Amino acid sequence: MAVIKIRNTNEAIEGDKAVGEFLQNQGVLYEKWDTSKLPDELKENCRINDEQKQQTLEVFDEEIRSLAQRNGYVSWDVVALSEETPDLEALLKKFEQVHVHTEDEVRAITAGHGIFIIKGQDDLGYFDVELEAGDVISVPVETPHFFTLMDDRQVVAVRLFIDPSGWVAHPYKDPEFEEQKA
Repeated sequence: MAVIKIRNTNEAIEGDKAVGEFLQNQGVLYEKWDTSKLPDELKENCRINDEQKQQTLEVFDEEIRSLAQRNGYVSWDVVALSEETPDLEALLKKFEQVHVHTEDEVRAITAGHGIFIIKGQDDLGYFDVELEAGDVISVPVETPHFFTLMDDRQVVAVRLFIDPSGWVAHPYKDPEFEEQKA
């Protein structure tokens, strides 16, 4: 179950319905996939090989194609990060910069945990969306955000793209976010 933490107020939002309503009001897609249909060797396993990544795509083929059809995505893949990922620290540093994209950033978590830090609309400020297996999120185009790992430092996620070559992160300098980090 996803949890939202609003940075300005320290308010926490829990429960699929409340999380979904909050994110919908922010223009962020949120839905759930049933990870119980994964084979046992893929459940909570974040150290998967290319064959297991393909197997993950096959297990969720119906969900992926439905999401793709509804939102215009034309390609997808699986990313797996863990302590065994080469240069994990450098990769995380690259991720942990506020940026925007010219298309949605979509993640369907199938194992482990991840967190999106998203700039809310109006005066809300930034909020964290802590995700676990089964949580699916799509951060809209041009929305300042970044993605990183949670304390267990491992995740497997299906990523969907409109541009077959993937998306490019465009840095977003935000004094509000820099003040919160200090």
